[in-house]
Parts: sequence; C-alpha cells; structure tokens
Amino acid sequence: MSFFLTNFIAAFLLPPLCFLPLLAVAIFYCKRRPRAARIILIITTALLYLAATPFFVDAALAQLEHRHAALHEPLPAADAIVILGGGSYFNAPEYGGANTVSEAALPRVLYGAHLYRATNTPILVTGGTPSGGQSSEAAQMRDVLTQDFLIPVRWLEEHSNTTLENARNSYAMLHPLGIHKIYLVTSASHMSRAAQVFAQAGFEVVAAPTAFNTPDIFGVMRFVPRAKSLYASKFFIHELIGLAWYRIKSPT
Repeated sequence: MSFFLTNFIAAFLLPPLCFLPLLAVAIFYCKRRPRAARIILIITTALLYLAATPFFVDAALAQLEHRHAALHEPLPAADAIVILGGGSYFNAPEYGGANTVSEAALPRVLYGAHLYRATNTPILVTGGTPSGGQSSEAAQMRDVLTQDFLIPVRWLEEHSNTTLENARNSYAMLHPLGIHKIYLVTSASHMSRAAQVFAQAGFEVVAAPTAFNTPDIFGVMRFVPRAKSLYASKFFIHELIGLAWYRIKSPT
C-alpha cells in the first residue's frame, strides 16, 4: 500500500476527521430516527471531549511512553546511533525558503547529538521524502547536526517513507559493516512501534526515547478541553493503528 493511500485512510481514523462521519450520520438520521441521532451525537461529543482533554490524553500517551524509559548514566554500549526522521518544515522563510527538520523531528536530532557527545558513537540518519519536497528528512537532519550542532553524520539513508522501511534500509546499510547493536532515537510515543520493527529487522535495540509528553497544567484545568491535547491524541491513535497494522502483517 502506497504512503499516500495509507495516510489518506489513516486521516479518517484520526482526530479530528474521524468525528465528521459520526456527525454526518447523526444529521442524516436527525428527522428519520431522532433517538438514534441523539445517541450518536452524545457518543461523538463524549469521544471528542476525551480526545481533547489533557487528563485523558496524557494518561493514554503515558501507556505508550512508559514501555521504554529514558536512558540514564551509565549508558550501555552500542555500535551506532540511528535517528528516525519526523517530518519536514517546508519552505521555511527564515532559512531562505529551504526545507528543514520539523518541530517533531528537532528533539530527535537534539537528543542524537547529546548521545553522540556522551558516547562518541557514529550516527545514521534515516528518512526519505514521504510528504514530498526536494530534500529528504535524512538530509535535513544531517544538515542540522553538522551545521548547527557540529556533530558528524556517517551514514545517510534517504529512501524510506515508513518506520518499517527505516528499519529494513538501515539494517541493509549497517549489517554488512558488522553493526548489530544500536541506539534507536525517536519520540517516546513512537518508540514501541519503532523498537519492535527494528528488532524484527535484525538489530539489538537500545531504546533512546525523547520528546516525552510532560503535563504542563494542573488541577481542574486538566479536565478542560484544549487544542493541544486534541492534536496529541492524533499521535496516540496513530501509534495504536500502527502497532495493530504491524501485528496483522507480522503476527509472529
């Protein structure tokens, strides 16, 4: 299945678009079956509240993130640092219209640089052009690492558009070099799926998660819906769908 088709289908399963079909059904039945329409509206409103409320979204994300704890000293040894792409910031005006790393990718790059300084382990960056653009996510990460952080990048993997392809293409590059154990750098919410497919590809994975979801509000405001939480719920549901899909594709 192509990247475009996969993401087109996924869009209808993720907030906020996933609520529109339910609303359409409720509108369709509002005169024909008003009781059914009211029930659908109540369910839709409840789901929207849950998906936009910090208390529930933070708890959901924690279930994914706590599967792999943050690394602490002393760090285990590994042969390479593999940093996964996380999207692009297209046509950035402040960079002369060039493409660079996205808001989601920057913490991965930053933590990869931190690991390099702590371990002096060589870096591979992986990511193609899943959303289009003239430069790959891997090239954008390399440029930020080398130009802004003064961190060398040894390997560039530019042909993968999914996490599964990240894993297989990275293994194809590193395995012939005798590299088997890696630090895997990605967002904490993405780590469960990423670690699974990289291990299946043949790596011994040292999970190096970053960008944990850390609640920034307290008290009663945690039960007040926020746009930020609705946005975060999209990533939680996306990861659940991804884990389920990989399990269907590779049940063993």
